[in-house]
Amino acid sequence: MTRQEILDELKKVLNPYTTDKEALAGITEDTDLIKDLKINSANLVDIIIDAESKYDIEIDYDSADRMTNVGSCIDVISEKMGQA
Repeated sequence: MTRQEILDELKKVLNPYTTDKEALAGITEDTDLIKDLKINSANLVDIIIDAESKYDIEIDYDSADRMTNVGSCIDVISEKMGQA
């Protein structure tokens, strides 16, 4: 999977957790999950669980802790898929 393909699928994972659909439509790798997408920090665990299911990967605590913006999410997903 390319970074763009992961980004496109990640938008679908993030969609239920953001109320700012306009910001979601224009996300880039620099988009912050909490500040820009207005995602409740409690929902980050749900996003990680959904990403694990979507990509058939397991995200450990240290990796999850790095997932603060879209680019870092893509990095972790790529690493866990063995593509990094």
